Amino acid sequence: MITRKTFNAALLAGALGLSLGAQAQSDQTIRLLVGFPPGGSTDTVARVLAEKMATVLKQPVIVENKPGAGGRLAAQALKAAQPDGLTYMIAPNATPVFQALLYPPAMLRYDMLQDFTPVAMLVSYPMVLAVGNQLGVRSAKEYVARIKAHPMEASFGTAGAGGQTHFTGLQLSKAIGVNLQMVPFRGNGPLVTDLLGGQVPAGIMTAGDILPHHKAGKVQVVGVFSAKRSPLMPDVPTLMEQGIAIDAGDAWTGMWAPTRTPPAQLERVQNALKYALALPEVRDTLVNRATLNPDFRPAAEMDAVVRKELAYWGPVIKATGFKPEQ
Repeated sequence: MITRKTFNAALLAGALGLSLGAQAQSDQTIRLLVGFPPGGSTDTVARVLAEKMATVLKQPVIVENKPGAGGRLAAQALKAAQPDGLTYMIAPNATPVFQALLYPPAMLRYDMLQDFTPVAMLVSYPMVLAVGNQLGVRSAKEYVARIKAHPMEASFGTAGAGGQTHFTGLQLSKAIGVNLQMVPFRGNGPLVTDLLGGQVPAGIMTAGDILPHHKAGKVQVVGVFSAKRSPLMPDVPTLMEQGIAIDAGDAWTGMWAPTRTPPAQLERVQNALKYALALPEVRDTLVNRATLNPDFRPAAEMDAVVRKELAYWGPVIKATGFKPEQ
């Protein structure tokens, strides 16, 4: 006899592309490694998804923070894990792209393309150019005119040296023909404080940390660095719309597994992620509380994005001659 409970379970399994057998209760715990402290955007994504994954997969899912070395410690832990479908890493694109381009293999102790298998892209978020109100500008064109007239204001803050915002700023410098000086901060928090206080004229950062201040009129977000407007802030035009030829793309967060993880386990988790990211309550949390755009893409698409970004940023970084502290 088919009960309503059995029928609903079958519907859920079908929606996820999973068999009922794969949905059997398991006491084995899935670990989601995060290379940053609790409370940040990567940790938020992991915890929101862990709760829903546990419900769908019918087994415990925990977030394990391994902060340090810009996320490299978590990646090293993932490489050391057994490829049994119980350990995954959630990380921003800085890990497979910028860390890989900046540090030698001997320091990384892993190869993102060889040692790990992509599972899915989870969220994306735009990078923006924000300027202090003391500049008196409301658009990217006005900003460029201002700093050309006042060269002492031709600098921008970032959350640190060697990341996507750093090199995006250098690309902006090239696009507008102005020698912009990069000012590194210890994270976006101190950068926002100084931007609001007028100690730094501009900042390049992910949207989430500055959007509330933009909405309150305390700072001006004058452009988005991606090719199209972000659904998170549709009122802000791209720099390309304003005549500045730059498309640095969005930042994003994805999930990886150790290489040789069984394909059936990867598909099971990928389908659970796709289901979770489509839930209204998950989307509400990510968009309205964390300023992140739910952006599920399957493994093959995420792998293609990684390889495209490696090809784009490799020559950019090499041309700067930048060497990170080791």
